[in-house]
Formats: sequence, C-alpha cells, structure tokens
Amino acid sequence: MTTVKSEIPIHPPVFLLLSIMVMLLLKGMIPSLNGLSFPWNLAGLLPLGLGITLNLAADHQFKEVQTTVKPREKSSCLVTDGVFKITRNPMYLGMVLILLGIASLVGSWIAYLVIPGFAALMICLYIQMEERQLESQFGEVWRVYRKNTPRWI
Repeated sequence: MTTVKSEIPIHPPVFLLLSIMVMLLLKGMIPSLNGLSFPWNLAGLLPLGLGITLNLAADHQFKEVQTTVKPREKSSCLVTDGVFKITRNPMYLGMVLILLGIASLVGSWIAYLVIPGFAALMICLYIQMEERQLESQFGEVWRVYRKNTPRWI
C-alpha cells in the first residue's frame, strides 16, 4: 500500500490575492464599517512597502543560495542570515504586512479581519509542514535556529 502525500495545489501568493479580493468585497458589502479616510489611510503604504521588501529580500536570498521558495520542495540549504535573522518566515510575514497595508489603504475596519485568518491558514497549510520538513532535514542546526529566531517577529 502506498501513501499519497497530500498536496496543496495553491501556492501562498494565490491565498494572498484571494485575501485581498475578500477585503475589497467586505468593504463593498459592509460600507458602514469604513473607518480610515484620506489621508490617514495612506499610512498603509508603510506596511505595504515593508511587506514587499521582505518578500523580495527573502526571494533574493533563496536565489542566491540556489534553494527553492516553493512550499513542499526540499531545500538545498537552511538560510539563517539576512532577513531570516529577524524572522523564520519573512515571506509569510511580508504577506501579512502587505494585507495590513492594503486593509489600511482600503480604509475599512472589516478588512482587518481577513489578516488573522490568512496568518492562521499559512500556519496550518504551510508553516507547520515546512518546519517539520526542515527539522527532519537539518536536525540540530534547525532546532538551534528555531530556538533563537521567532516564527513571525
């Protein structure tokens, strides 16, 4: 009997885009919860820019050491420097910051409710699996890194 590894055909950036669409739908469906107005909503540019920067920096680091950015693919090495010194998951953190920025720019209080749901989904669908895989692959080096570097910030 062979076991079939359960694969999630949707990559995290697709969930990011779906979350943005849900934010926009919620804003349209429940306009009474609109809160931040111009120019205060422009504060969202800061987390948006930081999130994009984190994602690009992490992607660059992965490419530099020629390891995969795709969940469920075996890493060729454990990256622990650069943005990975700050957080074990700079790309997921970056996506959460992007959502925070967009929620602010959209100016709807209800849009913020999408963010914890997105983070929980990333933990359940990707982060826990990736951490088990890294522990299995890198052993003590991973455990020391995990102990000294927070999952988020």
